[in-house]
Amino acid sequence: MSIQAIYLQSALQRLEIHRQLGLKTIERLNTEQLHWQPDGEPNSIAMIIQHLHGNMLSRWTDFLTTDGEKPNRDRDLEFEESDTSATALLELWNAGWDCMLNAIRSLQETDLDRTVFIRNEPHIVIDAINRQLAHVPYHVGQIVYIGKAILKDQWQSLSIPKGGSAAYNKAKTGNK
Repeated sequence: MSIQAIYLQSALQRLEIHRQLGLKTIERLNTEQLHWQPDGEPNSIAMIIQHLHGNMLSRWTDFLTTDGEKPNRDRDLEFEESDTSATALLELWNAGWDCMLNAIRSLQETDLDRTVFIRNEPHIVIDAINRQLAHVPYHVGQIVYIGKAILKDQWQSLSIPKGGSAAYNKAKTGNK
C-alpha cells in the first residue's frame, strides 16, 4: 500500500473515531440539554453541531472544484441559538459527516498534491484534510466536555474509565 493510501485510510479512521465520540455524547442528551449553555455564553452543543454541519458542507461539497467557503454559507448564523430538536440536530450531524467522509473516500492518491481553495487561500489537499483533522476534534472535544458537565455523575466514559487503565492494559495484552 502506498503512503498516500495509508494517509487517506488513517485520516478516515481518525475522523470516524471523533464522529463516534460526538455521536455517543449527542445520543445521551435530550433537546434541552443539547441547547444548554454554561455561564458566559459559550456555545451549546446545538451551536457546535450547526457550525460543524455548515463547515463540513461548505468545505467538502465539490471539494476539488470549488472554494471551500461557499457563498451560501452563513457562518454567523451557525452560532445563533435555535429551537432545533435533538432529532434534527442528529440529522445535521450525520449530513455534515457524510458529506465530508464521502468526499475524502472519493479522493484518489493522485489528488493529494492538488491545490484546493478555502476562502481563496490555496491549500494542497493533504493540508485541507489536516485542517479538518485539527478543527473537528477541537469541537468534538467541546461536545464531550459539555455533555460530561451536563450529565455529571450519570456520565459513562467513552474510552478507558478513570481508574481503569491497569485493567484495560491487562485485557489488551492478554495478562490476567
